[in-house]
Amino acid sequence: MKVFIAAGLGILALVTALILFNPKGMIEKRQAERLKMPGMPNATTSIDTRYLPPPAPEFKGVINFNASDSTPYWPPQVVPPKDAPNILLILTDDVGYGAPSTFGGTIPTPALDRVAQMGIRYITFHSTALCSPSRASLITGHNHHAVHTGTVIEQATGFPGYDSVITRDTASIGEILKQNGYATSWFGKDHNTPDWQSSQLGPFDNWPIGYGFQYFYGFVGGDTSQWQPNLFRNTTPIEPYLNNPNWNLTTAMADEAINYLNQINELNPEQKFFVYYAPGGTHAPHHPTPEWIEKFKGKFDHGWNEERARIFANQKRLGVIPENGELTPWPDSLKKWEELTADEKKLFARQAEVYAAYLAYTDHEIGRVIQAIEDQGKLDNTLIIYISGDNGSSPEGTVLGTPNEVASLNGIVIPVEEQMKFYDVWGSDKTYPHMAVGWTWAFDTPFQWTKQIASHFGGTRQGVAMAWPNRIKDKGGIRTQFHHIIDVMPTLLEAVGISQPVMVNGSPQKPIQGISMAYTWDEANKETPSKRTTQYFEMFGNRAIYHNGWIASTTPIAPPWELGKGGLPEDVMDSYKWELYNLKDDPTQFNNLASKMPKKLEEMKAIFIGEASKYNVFPLDNSLGKRLLSPRPSPSAGRKVFTYTGPVSQVPHGSSPKLLDRSYTITAEIEIPENGAEGVIVTQGGRFGGYALYLLNSKPVFLWNYFDLERIRWEDKEPLSPGKHTLVYDFDYQGIGFGKGGVGVLKVDNKEVARKRMEKTIPFALQWDETFNVGLDTGTPVDDNDYQVPFKFTGKIHKLTIEPQESMLSLIQQKILQIKGDRNNPSSE
Repeated sequence: MKVFIAAGLGILALVTALILFNPKGMIEKRQAERLKMPGMPNATTSIDTRYLPPPAPEFKGVINFNASDSTPYWPPQVVPPKDAPNILLILTDDVGYGAPSTFGGTIPTPALDRVAQMGIRYITFHSTALCSPSRASLITGHNHHAVHTGTVIEQATGFPGYDSVITRDTASIGEILKQNGYATSWFGKDHNTPDWQSSQLGPFDNWPIGYGFQYFYGFVGGDTSQWQPNLFRNTTPIEPYLNNPNWNLTTAMADEAINYLNQINELNPEQKFFVYYAPGGTHAPHHPTPEWIEKFKGKFDHGWNEERARIFANQKRLGVIPENGELTPWPDSLKKWEELTADEKKLFARQAEVYAAYLAYTDHEIGRVIQAIEDQGKLDNTLIIYISGDNGSSPEGTVLGTPNEVASLNGIVIPVEEQMKFYDVWGSDKTYPHMAVGWTWAFDTPFQWTKQIASHFGGTRQGVAMAWPNRIKDKGGIRTQFHHIIDVMPTLLEAVGISQPVMVNGSPQKPIQGISMAYTWDEANKETPSKRTTQYFEMFGNRAIYHNGWIASTTPIAPPWELGKGGLPEDVMDSYKWELYNLKDDPTQFNNLASKMPKKLEEMKAIFIGEASKYNVFPLDNSLGKRLLSPRPSPSAGRKVFTYTGPVSQVPHGSSPKLLDRSYTITAEIEIPENGAEGVIVTQGGRFGGYALYLLNSKPVFLWNYFDLERIRWEDKEPLSPGKHTLVYDFDYQGIGFGKGGVGVLKVDNKEVARKRMEKTIPFALQWDETFNVGLDTGTPVDDNDYQVPFKFTGKIHKLTIEPQESMLSLIQQKILQIKGDRNNPSSE
């Protein structure tokens, strides 16, 4: 007799009965063989996987007074269905549809090619146009606003679609597969952990381990240096790059994943695994190793317009763009290659060489992971889904590119002449580089627009290859069904042979919005109409609605590489024009039919409102800086005084004192030993933007690093004598707005030793993959000429006090909110 375990939505109950049927009929064999008795591999019993975890099974042994008269019993272990595959889910970053060779690009991606040749390619698969939202949808099977991730976590606001907190009623694929017997792991980028929960304080519910991934090796934020990353093993910060100058995360991550897979295989070859592999490539900073850069030297001297033509010809040849697809026009807002100066061409070609090297390098390391699975003899029964990019190619390098993405996202455009100083070290740890938008547009060939633009396929079309040799037999096939990143999770559930649970860890589950793509696997079904008939898109106010082969799209008001500086209307709903495309006749959004078919357009717009209302899309918000500065929960929120005794290390920016756009005072009470002292007292940020108070040969120094372009320095000329001292750095912010200047004063034992004016300050964000530290430095130094990390303080910190004043911007925002409140509340007048 087998055991059938059922649970109600209220009180869980254990019911023992003969298995006659389930709500949909007889339980399939692969669904029934779910519990394995330890040491008895053929002894199985069944479990209702709709309720996770299942109730504790009853003890089936015999207990008498003496063990010799009793019969022991071990509870059975949950195992995956017998024929379920191993799973390798790969998601790269910021890769445009036309970049990889598998989808027509000139950059070789043999690992992606291999998966496509073993299985099938999807040529109409879509993302959300931005990283955190796409990743939230991928792991939950829900639309991004429905899982509270309408934008990146750093721009979370207090609305249900935008607060960045994935709730327990939308359990991740990691949690579901873990509770169905899989070994679950996550390597690489997270960017789904709320900003204020990313410190060592936690809570860790919304870290990868909280999402059901038993092992995490990666970084929590949106990007990181591949040379000195802000890296975690589970929830513990690690620094494997120290004293190892050739170390690179792209290779180290593959090594870690391979070691993990080998360990599983050594301990239990029958154990099924689910590996979510999400490298930093090719999000900025573009950090390949020198030998990979060398491979692409001179490969892009022909320029971005010729590159686009070559990609489009390849796409037509490979069949990854339909025959009737047209190459969309080059935008008037971007220079053509022949219009550039000689220095611009030289610099921009170098940017593309490094980007291409980074994509090829990333793909190569992915190929090593795939090969490791084959070496274990498990490739035939491994489902590999390789998604090339979580959104389109990135425009965040601006029209000129940048050696320092931290500067560009703070609105600082570095002239070509200044960038040329970094030409020889582009891609090394001396840069945090990004390419010019001309390359971005080219690598999104044949579509219009880029990352951040949800209205057009340049922001949302991703190449996908899927292989499972035991199941998918149409090797090298192409699929044209319209699908979305929310469709991956139900595809995995169907492949494993389980349904979405109705309750996980006591939380009733919302039905997933994704639709399984497994119906497309058989060659006989390759022309089957798409089961996804409707899908909305929205990001920063740009929006679209797909329905039965048509798509209506808003026209972006300003290009994303202007980072909101051009001014955007607050009336997001009614200020945008709409375009209309018939994708059957026009698969690249080339021919706008809005003026010819106004009735059809109105019908599509009404569908958008219906979908947006269902999935928490409202209120629409096209702001960038305002959302970045929006108040949100934080361990540091509301604190006027921060006190530390050190050492404290690797505190993320979401939990650290805020010193930008305001006055502040830093006071350090320290003690110097007889032989003098050196080292960092307090720092935040690093080589590409940040500050530090430290001692050099017992001399106090306070330094602001302005994007590696300028370093403003306050220094005492005399060394501190042995004994106790008080150091004070006081900054008077003078101005209203972002990044204004001010006067800084350094005092030693109440005596002023240095006074200097900063004409401009960092406006929005310090280097985000660097952290706040007391008593040492991690990552990179604010000044390479003064010290190298960790540069631990060799004296004693008795007390460090930081007192930030109210931001002038906050005071202005409070006044504006007060005025708005008065207008909405006549009784307050």
